[in-house]
Amino acid sequence: MTASWLLDGIFPCLSNETRGPAAVVEYANSDREKTSTYTLYGSPGTAGAMNMSNGSVRYGVQQGVDDYHGRLDAIRRSEYPQLFEPGTSRLKTVFLDHTGSTLYAASHIRAMADELLANIPANPHSQHTASQWTHLKIEQVRDRLLRFFGTTAEKYAVVFTANATGAIRLAGELTPLSKKGVFCYSRESHTSVVGVRSIAAERGVAIRPADFDEIKAIVLPENTAGTSLLAYPAQCNFSGQRFPLDVADTISSLYRSCDDEESSHSPWWVLLDAAGFASSSPLKLDTLKAGPDFVAASIYKIFGAPTGLGVLLIKRSSIPYLRPKRYFGGGTVANLSFDRTWQEFRRDIESRLEDGTLNFQAIVSLNHALDAHARNFGSLENVAWHTQSVTKYALKAMKALRHKNGSPICHIYGHDDGCVWGPIVAFNLKDIRGQFIGFREVERLAVMAGIALRTGRFCNPGAAQKWLQFTTPELIHLASLGYACGDENDIVAGKPVGALRVSFGAVTSKREIDCFIEFLVRHYLNYAQPLAQSRPETPLVSSEIEPKPTSVSKPGSLPVAEPPACLLKAASAETIDTTSTQAVADRQLDVEIDRIIIYPIKSCHGWEVARSVPWELTRHGLKFDRAFVVMRHNDSRPMQQKRYPRMALIRPHIDLGRSLMILEAPDHPPLEVSLMADQMNLERIETLVCSSTMQAFRIISDEISSWLSSVLKVSCYLACEPQLLFSDTSSFSANRLSQSESLSSSISPLSASTKGEGMSFVNNSQLLMVTNESADQVDRWVKEESNSNNGSAGLDSSRIGPMQYRPNLIIKSASGTEKARALEPFEELKWNSVSFGSTQLTVSGPCTRCQMIGVDQESAKVLKEPFSTLARKMRVDGKIVFGMYLDNHECTCDASGAYAFIQPGSIAQVQL
Repeated sequence: MTASWLLDGIFPCLSNETRGPAAVVEYANSDREKTSTYTLYGSPGTAGAMNMSNGSVRYGVQQGVDDYHGRLDAIRRSEYPQLFEPGTSRLKTVFLDHTGSTLYAASHIRAMADELLANIPANPHSQHTASQWTHLKIEQVRDRLLRFFGTTAEKYAVVFTANATGAIRLAGELTPLSKKGVFCYSRESHTSVVGVRSIAAERGVAIRPADFDEIKAIVLPENTAGTSLLAYPAQCNFSGQRFPLDVADTISSLYRSCDDEESSHSPWWVLLDAAGFASSSPLKLDTLKAGPDFVAASIYKIFGAPTGLGVLLIKRSSIPYLRPKRYFGGGTVANLSFDRTWQEFRRDIESRLEDGTLNFQAIVSLNHALDAHARNFGSLENVAWHTQSVTKYALKAMKALRHKNGSPICHIYGHDDGCVWGPIVAFNLKDIRGQFIGFREVERLAVMAGIALRTGRFCNPGAAQKWLQFTTPELIHLASLGYACGDENDIVAGKPVGALRVSFGAVTSKREIDCFIEFLVRHYLNYAQPLAQSRPETPLVSSEIEPKPTSVSKPGSLPVAEPPACLLKAASAETIDTTSTQAVADRQLDVEIDRIIIYPIKSCHGWEVARSVPWELTRHGLKFDRAFVVMRHNDSRPMQQKRYPRMALIRPHIDLGRSLMILEAPDHPPLEVSLMADQMNLERIETLVCSSTMQAFRIISDEISSWLSSVLKVSCYLACEPQLLFSDTSSFSANRLSQSESLSSSISPLSASTKGEGMSFVNNSQLLMVTNESADQVDRWVKEESNSNNGSAGLDSSRIGPMQYRPNLIIKSASGTEKARALEPFEELKWNSVSFGSTQLTVSGPCTRCQMIGVDQESAKVLKEPFSTLARKMRVDGKIVFGMYLDNHECTCDASGAYAFIQPGSIAQVQL
């Protein structure tokens, strides 16, 4: 039987809908001093550029990009060396996440270092010389920031906060809301603004989320009964849509026409969230007649550094009406009684509101940030011109990308006529059939390509629901099923639950946009996923490397299409009697189990079983495989190698004779860990493995925890599932654990229902199998790519062997038996089961991969291969795959009652 996983597996472009002449993109990049040609679809070796009718994509956009009168390249190389490989002009990172945080200038950092070495920034609340010097610097920075935002100390006060979120929260606390008032926030508000509704609700104020065009009616005098607060962003951090800065002027004019007493404050207060806007456009607050009462901004979003510093601008004419503070601390009070609720606040608003000691070193650093910004770019007007030109260029290039059938690759949210847009482009990708491609897959591939972008919903719930078109009831329903923003789920019922975002800053170059467009062309032009109806209604969860099967793991889940010829023998199902003895025999194949590897600690280095040793296969999988996990104290999820690459340096060894696991790591003495659960001091905990809750037991040992923490450079501890350390005939049981006085008696009700009893700490399937032949094919692909790029594939010259994929079983061609023959690469995709003796392992489906296979298992270095190559060559149901899952559903005992054993070098039978 032909497994339907093959559909778009090995060469996704070879499906019936996309087969044809090769689309070739010639990408001329003067920065790289060469022209790269990429075959985008069709069979390997096809050449020849195509015209538009055949799907040609020559995406070089004939549009200039502002470069500060030819100075941009020099600015980037001198001020932003972190973008380049040391000592070269070769890009190390294509940074397209400036809305998240922009880049800091080298001259800023050097000047601050010199300042710290030449002077002594000190607590400004003291009176000595260093303190007074610091106080003066702080006041100078206040004045400079006001000028930077286009206003003066006469109109606004500068209050420093921990971040923009802190500024927004402070504004909410200071607004004198009344019970008949309203807190209104626009749909495009960041979660930091939405969070003010909790403050408003505590005061009994009505909450009114609204689309921006509804605000004009909401703030009318006839619709207003009490003191209210309107909050909105100058720029949406999801789509980049911009909104007028003069809303406060409009409101002020409405109430001046009703009441000529200009000395009174209107019932509507206005909070402008300028955190995203101010990094690429001037605020020019003095050009506004009234101006907002509060303006919140983030320093690192504008200058890259320092972090931990936000700004709240407060209109001075509004200060007399502010709500009194509830909390005070540090130097905010002039007089204070210890035993009576009496205190006097300081008279100036800055000292009154800035609790505790200011982040004075960061504020001193801000002086140098302003200097570097002015020196490099001249003004925010120049930055605005540059970012607008970059955005137009990127949009034009992205919109020009079309599959050969004319359908767009990029589904862009916003940037239509009738609105003003900032330097942000939110989008998702679509394949040639119009199906959405999971943004998590794109993000993982972008990471391997050195491209920094953002994915998810960007902490903007209203804009996300608007552009992604899902309702609040749908969102609540997804949450009830365990979905959460930031998890691995990207496509649900064919719809994306998040997006990709690229954002541009003062130093974004045309070269970076070209590299990004090249990335999209290289990986997604004319790419075809399986038909939409084959996609599941449940989450698609990608894993680290011991992943759970996706929905494609069962035969018949995908429509049948012609697979690559190298995988299938020409035979018609109509001419084969699948029930005959001969037919069954023809579907059998002998293979050799070349190597057996277990991973005693999840995500750490594997341990290879000696060829002379038969290894026990239990109902949980291979004995001791993933019996342990490393945990952080502040996280319920086991540590994973893709986040902590140094885990690859921890090498467990099993000493069966002494019932020990011996851990080794560079520059650390060996550590012995008992495999006897009854000798351990255990404490019950809960852990999440692939969103499933299961019980585990922390091993209380300072020696073990200290050793692991030292190797991994973070505080952590070892946990285990004791039942995995013994065979099923052991006297040690869960009942004994539950009676231990040192264990907690509470276990989540989810633990019994969400994690199968036959599973260890693997994400889902018990075993992972790869073949030498398939690994060799990937290695050849990588080396071909490296050669075509003059050795720049991000690898050394060593072979990418099967161990890189962290398998349990490595299979190779057998010899010397009647049913043995040479294996073809990837033919394991057709296998239904693997048997040895009386034990049969079911092939459950292909293994979904992530960046973790880019962690070199010997050095812990993070490389882009083989993940990047697999992304182009090996996809099933839109997911990057390599290797096959095996499950032992029934653990067979022999006549003596022992469990099955499997040994390296033995012959196994494959059912095709």
